[in-house]
Amino acid sequence: MRFYICADIEGVAGISSREQLRPEGGVEWARAREAFTAEVAAAAEALLAEGASEVVVSDSHGNAQNLLIEKLPTAVRLVRAWPRPLDMMQGIEDGPYAGALFLGHHAGGHETGGVCAHTYSSKSFVRVCVNGEPVSETRVNAALAAHFGVPTVFASGDDVYLAHVREILGDVETVETKRAVGTYSAVMRHPAVVRDDIQAAVKRAVGRLGDFRPRPIEGPVVQEVTFANRMPAEILAYLPDVTRVDSHTIRRTAADLPEAVRFLHFLQAYPQVMA
Repeated sequence: MRFYICADIEGVAGISSREQLRPEGGVEWARAREAFTAEVAAAAEALLAEGASEVVVSDSHGNAQNLLIEKLPTAVRLVRAWPRPLDMMQGIEDGPYAGALFLGHHAGGHETGGVCAHTYSSKSFVRVCVNGEPVSETRVNAALAAHFGVPTVFASGDDVYLAHVREILGDVETVETKRAVGTYSAVMRHPAVVRDDIQAAVKRAVGRLGDFRPRPIEGPVVQEVTFANRMPAEILAYLPDVTRVDSHTIRRTAADLPEAVRFLHFLQAYPQVMA
């Protein structure tokens, strides 16, 4: 029995400010990655206690080099750094997995509330749509897990994010880590209490595996990306399979969700490769 954890940092207890999200933040980021690692370790320990043979964890925040592997259980395999074809969900294709967990996640960029809310890139993307609907990272990533037959069983993050999770994924196990006040402010729960709640919720999820079903997005997949600047939309429209919808938005049709995710990762990674 194997499990997959897609781990992000914005939804972790105690995290809300920009200084906590990237190495340039110095001591704040150093403390944040400790808190991030502790929550992932708590979830992995609970899975292993309930009989998991292996836990694959994807470090999916920022440079994807945040989690301290030496502080994770030895049965954990860590997916680290970029680029990778399936973006935040690299490794989900190497199943089977009994379930996917989304730890420390956040609301989508189209939401009016939520701590550090964005979809993939707060710097580059204003909105990401799939088949005409604005999506969060979790909506895409849970559907990608479902594409490979893996149901989502657990999610943690702020109250706005969890309301979204219940809307798109139903009665999965959840843990609220904070209540959103503003984009970079929240009322925090104590990290130790949150970690205890994560362990309890993860154990409940393992006990309820028969209740969860994969929720895929069937192909073809029409994806639209609205950029913060107009130049990407102009240049990408030179590609034969990309249409410029308006000054800042492109549209492309992918055969299936994995192809759509690879294109989204290309949009994020290519400018850095060419810099």
